[in-house]
Amino acid sequence: MKKALKNCAGVGAVVLCFGVMARAGGSRSSDVADRLAAAALERTHHAVVYDGSYRTIGFPMGDVPENVGVCTDLVVRAFRAVGIDLQKRVHEDMVTHFSEYPQAWGLRAPDSNIDHRRVLNLARFFERNGDVLPVTRNGEDYRAGDLVTWRLPGNLPHIGIVGSERVAGTARPYVIHNIGMGPRMEDMLFRYTITGHYRYPR
Repeated sequence: MKKALKNCAGVGAVVLCFGVMARAGGSRSSDVADRLAAAALERTHHAVVYDGSYRTIGFPMGDVPENVGVCTDLVVRAFRAVGIDLQKRVHEDMVTHFSEYPQAWGLRAPDSNIDHRRVLNLARFFERNGDVLPVTRNGEDYRAGDLVTWRLPGNLPHIGIVGSERVAGTARPYVIHNIGMGPRMEDMLFRYTITGHYRYPR
């Protein structure tokens, strides 16, 4: 996979550069993509209090209480709805490639309770195991089920799933995400600086 380190997302004083160029397109079936987008949209019907605090959870298929979560929890829950447990997959990848993941939290080993709930870890997982796609300002380049990461004001990382619906009169897709007010579908793809564009599974 050809990569170019072009964009950066930061947490505090720690800055992580992501590769954002690789194969154009991707071979993932449209069925998986459509189901993932539909699963993300279904999350908008759940009342969720924004809470990213550390919690001890089961493994595999562990989850925080249904009524709490952050942007990553929406992504994890959407993937689980299509039969993919990101908690398990991220943990297994980190066990064998821990040094290739962000070292922003002072951990000496993977932690299955929290690793998959961190944007920087998900971005690195998708970079390593999925298709890393170009970041553009063309809405047509973003397909249903794609993963997008942003840098919010204050250098806060964020992640969401591209929906199947387009904003009326534009090529711009809606995004399903949780930025603090619970899962929502919003026209926000280009509202913040995009740091990564991924397609998973391939």
